[in-house]
Amino acid sequence: MPQFVLLYVGDAIWAMLVFWLVCFLKPQWPLKYRVLAALTFAYAIEFSQFYQAEWLNQIRNTTIGALVLGFAFLPSDLVAYTIGIAVGAGLNQLLIRPFLAKNDPQG
Repeated sequence: MPQFVLLYVGDAIWAMLVFWLVCFLKPQWPLKYRVLAALTFAYAIEFSQFYQAEWLNQIRNTTIGALVLGFAFLPSDLVAYTIGIAVGAGLNQLLIRPFLAKNDPQG
């Protein structure tokens, strides 16, 4: 795979997953709040990588810990997260919202 894909696409997909989880947990929130919540969570995880406590590094050394928490802060990850969440929000507006409106029994 190209280096670009290995470095950034996974981070963008991870952030899109975070956005979809927020949408699942809080579907009644306006889109901007769901985007903000997903960005806040993703950025908090990235900035938490500055904190290298032994107990936290033990969690990072597990498979799930590595996937969720990562290891080292990279500013480029913040860009990838923002793009992933933006794509997720765009898909929400283009595909999911019209589908839900069309299938709403009250509307």
